[in-house]
Amino acid sequence: MTTPTQTVAPRPGSRAARLGNPRAVDALKDLAIDHGVCIRPIALRRTDLATGKTELVGLPCGATLEAKCPPCAKRARRLRQVQIREGWHRTDEPVPGPEPATPRQRDLITARAHLEFERAALQLVAMEPDQRTAELERIDTAIGAVEQEIAAEGLRGSIAPGRSRTDPEDDSGPRRVRSTKRRQDVPDLPRQKVEARTVGRTYVGSDGVEHRPSMWLTLTLDSYGPVHSIHSGRPCACRRWHATDDALLGTPVDPARYDYRRAAWDAVHFPRLLDRYWQNLRRAVGWNVQYAGCVEPQRRLAPHAHFAIRGTIPRSMLELVAKATYHQVWWPAADRLRYPIDRPPTWNTTAETWADPDTGRPLATWDEALDDLDDDPDAEPAHLVRFGTQVKAKGVDPSTRDAERTIGYITKYVTKSAADCHATTSDPQRQHLDRLWHELRVTPCSERCSNWLLYGVQPKKAHGRLRPGHCKGRVHQKTTLGIGGRRVLVSRDWSGKTLADHRADAHAWVKALLGTTTEEAEEKPAVAWEMARHDDPDLPALEHRLLRSISQRIQRRTQLNAARRAVDDHAPNTREEAHQ
Repeated sequence: MTTPTQTVAPRPGSRAARLGNPRAVDALKDLAIDHGVCIRPIALRRTDLATGKTELVGLPCGATLEAKCPPCAKRARRLRQVQIREGWHRTDEPVPGPEPATPRQRDLITARAHLEFERAALQLVAMEPDQRTAELERIDTAIGAVEQEIAAEGLRGSIAPGRSRTDPEDDSGPRRVRSTKRRQDVPDLPRQKVEARTVGRTYVGSDGVEHRPSMWLTLTLDSYGPVHSIHSGRPCACRRWHATDDALLGTPVDPARYDYRRAAWDAVHFPRLLDRYWQNLRRAVGWNVQYAGCVEPQRRLAPHAHFAIRGTIPRSMLELVAKATYHQVWWPAADRLRYPIDRPPTWNTTAETWADPDTGRPLATWDEALDDLDDDPDAEPAHLVRFGTQVKAKGVDPSTRDAERTIGYITKYVTKSAADCHATTSDPQRQHLDRLWHELRVTPCSERCSNWLLYGVQPKKAHGRLRPGHCKGRVHQKTTLGIGGRRVLVSRDWSGKTLADHRADAHAWVKALLGTTTEEAEEKPAVAWEMARHDDPDLPALEHRLLRSISQRIQRRTQLNAARRAVDDHAPNTREEAHQ
């Protein structure tokens, strides 16, 4: 019978004892993270153009992933939470209508109209070509000057679009269009005129109190085969009961029958499917539904999305729109690889085209492949993306604990890469991730993706630098799991503010609390900005900058806490004075 091995403390002064001591650089970065100081600051040089004086300014890196900079990622997550919170249960329209044009702006548009008429009339007058060219140049110069004045007056957009010019290098040709006739295997949707409102319906209870609830929605993709999972009240598809830390969770029950190809294609085109869903939902309910959410992978590594919706919509309508929403990918057929990655087509430098490695015959160009698709009356889309049957929706009342908990759930993984949202700790999970990634490596991501060469088609605007199987698109990276678009999705009229506006509001609140004025007493001097070089003699080392930032952050935090306490101490007196 063996006795357990006892852990012996290393001898003081030995190598093992020295390696067990904490590293100074790690302790410094951990302290910076604890105080919310960016550990990857950007050094900029600001030069006063009037005096020529230069100074170094450190700015946060602004990373949104914890793997790069935890403090900056944490601030970005909080900013998204503020954005969702401000726009979720609004009772008024966040974006007011535009103001009418001023008399000065109307006069400029009138002058622009006269110049447009004069230019059109000049085309009907008989004159020498040189004289016509000179007159056109004069009018175009006057038009440009007027349009500059119009832009300076504060009008958004342009009065007239730019005149069409033929680009000799643009070989895209006319835009291809396809019939918008709906598929016969999807349910029909009601189609209403979309009202210009974003605020949901108001309900009046039996006690006369008004309620304006909103919703939380989760959309998932279809199944690609049974996976090991935990179900309520029934065992897994493998007829076993799994624990929460089981190494098989999220992996296919039968990897050989799991449809990795469809999983990869669905992940690549999932953003387009979401766009179609919101278009269909707005047309079905008849008002401009606003949303804010995040796309993240499930444990099985398929993407799904959580959304906060302003206002309420019947759950049956949300489910009906999900069933009726689809996205067809009208690309050349890509159901099987014609060439392996280790033996792709070759580039013919003489003919400047890609050719078969064995016969030397040129591959079909992108336009030729689309022409064959258009000429085939029985052609089917290369891929069809649909939602799964699982649609979760529930109502959320404003200013409740459930609302705050839901906001935290929506933004739970926004600071992590897609592959890091769920820990991969076992060999089956790693193998599942590798199989999906290998399929994503050969899945075309766009019309110009080099992977089209593996399917016998030259991509759009092909050139000799393409490397099939090594496209640089984000969907092919192992960290994205095919989610190549934006992870955070916010509709245009959600809160009426951009992230920069929300950040400015936070700075204004801090300045007001500290008693610092936000108005500029004098005009700002003209300055020039440039990146500081790492070998600049006046640029301190990173460790010195972190030490200074930590001290500065502690001092500012102390001032802010003192200002908060002063406000809290004064608040009771203010309330008493108000009652008196």
